[in-house]
Amino acid sequence: MLSTFENINQKIVSALKTILYFSLFKYPLTRTEIFQFSDDKDQKAIDAEIDLLVKKGIVFNVDGFYLDVNNPDRVERRLKGNEMARKIIPKAVKVSKRIAKFPFVKSVCLSGALSKGYYDDDGDFDFFIITKPNRLWIARTLLVLYKKIFLLNSKKYFCVNYFISTDRLEISEQNLFTATEIVTLIPLYGKETFAAFLKANAWILPYFPNKPATQIKTIRDTEKSWLSRVLQKLFNGSFGLSLDKTLQKMTLKKWVNKFKHLAKEDFGIAMKSTRHVSKHHPQNYQNKVITRLDERFNEVIKQHNLKYPKKHA
Repeated sequence: MLSTFENINQKIVSALKTILYFSLFKYPLTRTEIFQFSDDKDQKAIDAEIDLLVKKGIVFNVDGFYLDVNNPDRVERRLKGNEMARKIIPKAVKVSKRIAKFPFVKSVCLSGALSKGYYDDDGDFDFFIITKPNRLWIARTLLVLYKKIFLLNSKKYFCVNYFISTDRLEISEQNLFTATEIVTLIPLYGKETFAAFLKANAWILPYFPNKPATQIKTIRDTEKSWLSRVLQKLFNGSFGLSLDKTLQKMTLKKWVNKFKHLAKEDFGIAMKSTRHVSKHHPQNYQNKVITRLDERFNEVIKQHNLKYPKKHA
């Protein structure tokens, strides 16, 4: 069954959809950002829609930021979070360099709120990591052990919760949430690997035709440490393949027991554990955001008695 957004002419609701999406995160947008995150290439049409939404009291303009509630505190919150992100980014880059030195890691990107330019006292460093094929679970286990032993299991500056391997770069869940996460990634290490990742996920382009392309030339490369090179050589053959499969099975068994509250379908998305993907998203934000966005859209439609052509309903 198609969602509400897929049933309504996207050109009619492009700005509204974008504002509502980011309002779920209490993050107001500028006009430029609304255009960049919309799926309508006509900027004049987007500007006209924004003006109409403001005139009808559906969205509010607070000091040049647009949101679905008339709450200046959200603008202040955003500006403070932007400043904290600017200050903390250099530390995140240093952590990413450490991650890039681990065995079988091919690319490291910042994800989550920080990749969107926001950070607060409750924030953490989320990393999206691409690994060599058939060594994803070794790479993940070594990084998790490092976090547990040397960082006392602190997740604040070392949250490695999403891994994929270079032999399956296309993200299978293709929707607004995943497209937004991909287009806002900040790639830090692994230029060629990340370029291949973008090519494999060209499906995101219709979602954000106005978003500036990610700058590939600024992505760094780093040499592995001597210990990393030794471990790569040790785990390079059949022993490494066998170990990788064993670590996958052990981790999956642990998660199945730990997250019994998740429905099977939700577990399959939030805690995906295959030969090519490892996700550790027990809160399942993807499903929550998509569901809440559809609900919020319907609320706005009903509240303001908005009408759309019957063929698009």
